[in-house]
Amino acid sequence: MKALLCTRLGGPDDLGVETLPDPVPAPGEALVRVTLAALNFFDTLIIAGRYQVKPELPFSPGGEACGIVEALGEGTTGVAIGDRVVVYAKFGTCAERIAVPAGTLVRVPDAVTDEQAAGLTITYGTTLHALRDRARLQPGETLAVLGASGGVGLAAVELGALMGARVIACASSPDKLAVAEEHGAHDLVDYTKDNLREALRTLTGGTGVDVVYDPIGGDHAEPALRSLAWKGRYLVIGFAAGEVPRIHLNLALLKGIDIQGVHWGVFVEREPEAHRANQLQLLEWVAQSRLTAKVDSVHPLDDYVAALGILQRREAMGKVLLRL
Repeated sequence: MKALLCTRLGGPDDLGVETLPDPVPAPGEALVRVTLAALNFFDTLIIAGRYQVKPELPFSPGGEACGIVEALGEGTTGVAIGDRVVVYAKFGTCAERIAVPAGTLVRVPDAVTDEQAAGLTITYGTTLHALRDRARLQPGETLAVLGASGGVGLAAVELGALMGARVIACASSPDKLAVAEEHGAHDLVDYTKDNLREALRTLTGGTGVDVVYDPIGGDHAEPALRSLAWKGRYLVIGFAAGEVPRIHLNLALLKGIDIQGVHWGVFVEREPEAHRANQLQLLEWVAQSRLTAKVDSVHPLDDYVAALGILQRREAMGKVLLRL
């Protein structure tokens, strides 16, 4: 089989496509023929050795995919050969075949395309866990989304609107904000031109927003935190800006604010049934056309440098996929 391999830590140019033996499923595992693998921003970090997950070299990047079950290990139940499934793994999906525990697979409804299914697990899974399980977002509340046109940001815009919130999309260009508006954002803030804190307070009549969804960090974190209303919730999703902000805890004290970490990978490990319920809910919403699961672009496997470059430059407006 062909696989995208990281043999030395570095950038996309340090990767290569190589031919490897097909994996053999162990007891309890399923062998999945990957049709489309989704890339995420963390893939640019994991190949550089700058992510919390540090696989032994060599390894294949990619944490999610869509594919077809081709074989089952001894005693494996829950899926059947020929099932079209969503795959989630910490790494390894940028390969034509992958062996994974069958219990982690979820069947894809007929009404959901491979492209939609391939990129649904991590960004939308993270976001549904953040908004529903952590922030307990309620209809009528106000949700400010930073980085609103990227993978998780666009997922937050869509899911926030679907859950009945008033969504304020915050991004760095009119084009990115237009994409967020197309996917359900009610108000728009260009934080390269507008003062983020003042814009959010103005849009909420001075009361502040109920929930901030922040996958960016950096210089935008503190003004976003200061824009929260009484008992607001600040969701720490990630640090795409590259800098982990230092927050003065008196800001949380003064308004009764909750700063909530969203570590979706640990949630999946510790609460697998809750994760499966979220995954089934997301697939149902896509099948009902209530979620678009927007795709930015689909690339052949050999075009991995360009695909990862889109994520490095934070140009993605939706999911970036590799076709295997």
